[in-house]
Amino acid sequence: MATGSRIEIVQNCYVVRDLEAACARLHRQYGIGPFVGGSEGVLGDHFYRGAAAEPIRIRGVFVQSGSLNIELVQVLSTGPSAFRDMYSGDAEGFHHTAVFCDDYAQTRDAWTAEGYALASEFVTSFGARICYLDARATHGHMIELYPEHEVIREMYGKARRAANDWDGQRLIVPWADVA
Repeated sequence: MATGSRIEIVQNCYVVRDLEAACARLHRQYGIGPFVGGSEGVLGDHFYRGAAAEPIRIRGVFVQSGSLNIELVQVLSTGPSAFRDMYSGDAEGFHHTAVFCDDYAQTRDAWTAEGYALASEFVTSFGARICYLDARATHGHMIELYPEHEVIREMYGKARRAANDWDGQRLIVPWADVA
């Protein structure tokens, strides 16, 4: 539901049991790194399938593989969320693709009008409203919608710059340590 414009997939995300082990595994398998982030974050003002829900606590990293951004998310909270819809307990695997929207609300509403349920919607620590649409019936995964937001774009920029400048020393690099 691109509402007349093309929407580019900018990321693939995987839910993982152990963030450090997953980073080491992907580095070993694909040679990618560094993984940027790693600290705990809270996704607040969470609505799960239309009802207020507990915030989602996660640890996550971004890593660049060519032009593709990959996110790894370790879910720390146990309450209902789009993450838990697909992976409960110790299960892990591919969770979502992510896209930016020129008009977040219009794009979200167009997708939901097409039958893609709004699984989770929340506000990040820096004030961006983001959601996961349940596209499992047609795509086999969730779709994450981002608004155009300077902080999110900079996170993608930092992951690209870190990959370009990586000396291979630190596998996980905090956001603050990337120029």
